Amino acid sequence: MLGNKRPVPSIGRLAIPQILLPLVATIALSMPPALGRAGERMKVQIPSTADGTDQPCYVILPDGCQPDGDPRPLVVSLHTFSGDGEQRQKEFEAEADKAGWIYLFPHFRGPNKTPEACGSLLAQQDILDAVDWAIATYPIDCRRVYLVGCSGGGHMAMLMAGRYPDRWTAVSAWVGISDLAAWHARHAEDNYGAMLRASCGGAPGDSVEVDEQYRIRSPLTWLHRTVGLPLDMAAGIHDGHTGSVPVRQTLDAFNAVARAGGYEAIGEDEIDRLSRPDGRLESPKTSDVEPDPPYGREIHLRRHAGPARVTIFEGGHEGLAGPAIAWLAQHVREG
Repeated sequence: MLGNKRPVPSIGRLAIPQILLPLVATIALSMPPALGRAGERMKVQIPSTADGTDQPCYVILPDGCQPDGDPRPLVVSLHTFSGDGEQRQKEFEAEADKAGWIYLFPHFRGPNKTPEACGSLLAQQDILDAVDWAIATYPIDCRRVYLVGCSGGGHMAMLMAGRYPDRWTAVSAWVGISDLAAWHARHAEDNYGAMLRASCGGAPGDSVEVDEQYRIRSPLTWLHRTVGLPLDMAAGIHDGHTGSVPVRQTLDAFNAVARAGGYEAIGEDEIDRLSRPDGRLESPKTSDVEPDPPYGREIHLRRHAGPARVTIFEGGHEGLAGPAIAWLAQHVREG
């Protein structure tokens, strides 16, 4: 179990002197908040157990969620590379609400342009703290704690899967960055490259210390630890041509998982073919052509490595909320 619920304290109707209002507000923010109204996007401040700072996070409750009601699944959704906790991902919010899940959207140090962001230990801890806060505050079904992210959120979802595989029931990562140094090579002259250098202390090759930052912040370094974890990785075939993250980043991530578990990896010739502007497999496998109507897109590659899977679909730099939530919902942790 990830944790236990604790009672939600309440504050009665007190006559509070004006001078004490800021203090009361500070104390109230440190307590679990009132449950809130269904569908309301409520902002909370969660103290970091790493550096003591208050970190913003949004929570959205599904209809009928009550303090003493049935436990609900929790889905943690992660913002994109340049985004922060104020970003909206309305399709994911809607799908979580439809499923009856509690939706959590942490800030985890904001846009990836500082050493504190971009997969840092502080950013990782912010996500774990948000999960622990939710479990302590709401009726969470701890057998069903999910993580999802797109683009920079896909990067962080894969990183959190690799660093903390036991914390998640299942993880879904869309068009994510798995190798920061390789991604920097592609974006060295644009803003993404500048953001990476600001986060990691320089460009790859500048120093041993800088190279280590790229390494430890890259999911590829940790994905071998996800063997046995349901991990869904997906990318649109046109990403890297019309978008910022080549499909190789997703395919290499899957291969790291497959090789660690002793499963068949995707061949280099297949990756090369899918990486072309008109990318298609010359000899698709059976799994690549099996229909998946709920996915809603043509599938160009679908492979499995135990409970992990990878999909290259007809599309670009995007995450598909419906298929993501539907896949996560299939997984329930035993015990």
